Amino acid sequence: MVKEGSKAAWKAKNYQKLMKYLQAYDKCFIVGVDNVRSHQMQQIRSSLRGHAELVNGKNTMMRKVINSLTEEYPALEKLLPHIHENIGLVFTKGDLNDIRESMSKNVIAAPAKAGAVAPCSVTIPQQNTGLGPEKTSFFQALSIPTKITRGTIEILNDVHLIEKADRVGPSEAALLNMLKIYPFTYGLVLRMVYDQGSVYSPEVLDITPSDILAKFMAGVRNVAAVSLEIGHPTVASVPHSIVNGFKKLLAVSVATTYTFKESEKVKEYLADPSKFAKAVAAAPTAAAAAPQPPKGAPAKEQVEEDSASDASMGGLFD
Repeated sequence: MVKEGSKAAWKAKNYQKLMKYLQAYDKCFIVGVDNVRSHQMQQIRSSLRGHAELVNGKNTMMRKVINSLTEEYPALEKLLPHIHENIGLVFTKGDLNDIRESMSKNVIAAPAKAGAVAPCSVTIPQQNTGLGPEKTSFFQALSIPTKITRGTIEILNDVHLIEKADRVGPSEAALLNMLKIYPFTYGLVLRMVYDQGSVYSPEVLDITPSDILAKFMAGVRNVAAVSLEIGHPTVASVPHSIVNGFKKLLAVSVATTYTFKESEKVKEYLADPSKFAKAVAAAPTAAAAAPQPPKGAPAKEQVEEDSASDASMGGLFD
């Protein structure tokens, strides 16, 4: 039994530790710690040592510390709505993705317990269970098709047993334990990220620079399309307008005797289509012979690719 003096000292120490970290760190994860046992928590702390600090305690204590600092650090108030249920705070000055990856590795397999909320869906694969015929009632209770093969129960098809977020029933738990299937893993569950005064979902960390560039280029294409439709020139639409004008000049040159340097090759191909066929056939060979970038070298910027595709604008006479 913990003595009152020791308990009070532990609370005061935890209070001061949380206050120190909130003042020293501007980044942290809000993590769920349900079903994480003390031994596993020690392993997680050990793996994070030197890179991050994990603090957990009563929510009332955490709110009290945060409220005491909001006058000096107003942004900390954004943490308060997320201090509920069984949570902890992981403070770091390092890369958030690296810390997230480290936490994701510290999970342990656990059996399904009756009444527990399933963190994931569970499917029993088709298999020979090795169980005797006397266990058939378990499978019948769950409507799982089986047959007896050489004195043992065989499951005929894959069976979706438990949906994510459903409570595990006694029959499901007993069956999974008999089959020695441990479907759940427990560890720190990322709920929110606090980063220099902003609070956002962990999914934001999955966004890469290429994703941002792709979204930006999609917006540029939309601006160019609207500008071309209404006839209002913009930086995004001018290259397209120039290409469209050039295509019209080529069309006029082909339809008349007027010729300029850029239209000569087009007229030559129209006069002798076999030359165009040879040029098309030679293009893949030339591309294959071109020097390849070293392995691991970054790809060309997406902007260049989009510019090349925009410049083509389809066939010459669309």
